[in-house]
Amino acid sequence: MSEEVINNQELGEKIVQVLKTIYDPEIPVDIYELGLIYDVFVNEDRDVKILMTLTSPNCPVAETLPVEFEEKVKSLDAVKNAMVEITFDPPWTQDLMSEEAKLELGML
Repeated sequence: MSEEVINNQELGEKIVQVLKTIYDPEIPVDIYELGLIYDVFVNEDRDVKILMTLTSPNCPVAETLPVEFEEKVKSLDAVKNAMVEITFDPPWTQDLMSEEAKLELGML
């Protein structure tokens, strides 16, 4: 059983690496460093659920960005299925950004 946990953890890390290749269209920082990803769940069947938010409910890519996430995560061999759930609770703020993102945007 512990091997399964390690594999899921490794898969979670691979998923994060994929998410770091997706950039917000209006901000030159990847969506992971922006703090838009709230959680990544991987179950024993290798189904992935990503809980995320957008910088604004009126985000112009609200329809297309989740589909892009799902397609990129599904491209990993170990992933059986991927689903993105958008939430605005809690709402995104600049405080959720990583130090790296803040530095990139000249906020530090």
